[in-house]
Amino acid sequence: MWDETRNGPGGGGGGAVTPTSDWEPPPCWYAPAYHPDKFEELARRVWFAMVHDPDGQELASDFMDKYSGGNPYHDFNSDKAGEGYWWDDFYDDSRVNDPAIFDCTDPWFWVDTGEPPPVEQNNAVTPEVLAELAYDRLRIPRDEATLRPEAADQKVNLPTWVWLDQGTFHPVSVTASIPEIGIEATTTARPVGLRISPGTDDAELHPENGICRINDDGSIGTPYTADLSEEPPPCGLTYLRSTESTGPYELTATVTWEISWTGTGQPDPVRLPDGVFNTTTDVEVAEIQTVVR
Repeated sequence: MWDETRNGPGGGGGGAVTPTSDWEPPPCWYAPAYHPDKFEELARRVWFAMVHDPDGQELASDFMDKYSGGNPYHDFNSDKAGEGYWWDDFYDDSRVNDPAIFDCTDPWFWVDTGEPPPVEQNNAVTPEVLAELAYDRLRIPRDEATLRPEAADQKVNLPTWVWLDQGTFHPVSVTASIPEIGIEATTTARPVGLRISPGTDDAELHPENGICRINDDGSIGTPYTADLSEEPPPCGLTYLRSTESTGPYELTATVTWEISWTGTGQPDPVRLPDGVFNTTTDVEVAEIQTVVR
């Protein structure tokens, strides 16, 4: 179902993107799962368990009537072999503790090949639902921004340059597909800028809004060199108070990612909610000692 060859690194090398709104990808969904013969095997096991439950006799009768007795299905749809699938519910293993996975608890249902799933089946896979599921699997590079002076060598009123090298952040994508019904969707995240949060009100941001746009070459900000020491950084900050009495400031660098999808029946990109990914750095800021003669 998943093609993550253009995704970011997993494990400790990357992290999940967080939507900037209260929207979130579906934690569960419905998708094709069984041919009629396999579904019959499963259904009979379920029926057998019901029959041997003292409280399950009536349920067992209703269950078999529904899937085999013609109300509404006949003989587990065995006469439709090769013409469709029984659909089942699935959920994201990484969100097993999310109560929303119980949104997908409807009983098995049949969908003929070439027909859309019933409109009342929320989260039944469509290209759009696949795109939303792929959103949840995007992994963003975890590389941290470079600081000059470094985090352990900050000085009051001394501008700090912040940048991310070319190629540090690049588009990542995940493709989700359901070959059984011939649909797919590719969700792509592209970095568009960096927001700096100094961890204290006693700081000035460069630029003033703290948002550094991505450069044409894929870098963010400008690397510091000695010949630029008299210039304000195009992306950075200046701390105005030391951390001697407060402990380190938590500098947060938040990269915003523009996310869109294309897929079956949708060749032009469609926007999904933007996402963000944060890295934090503890910064010690010292007073600059001067001698007055």
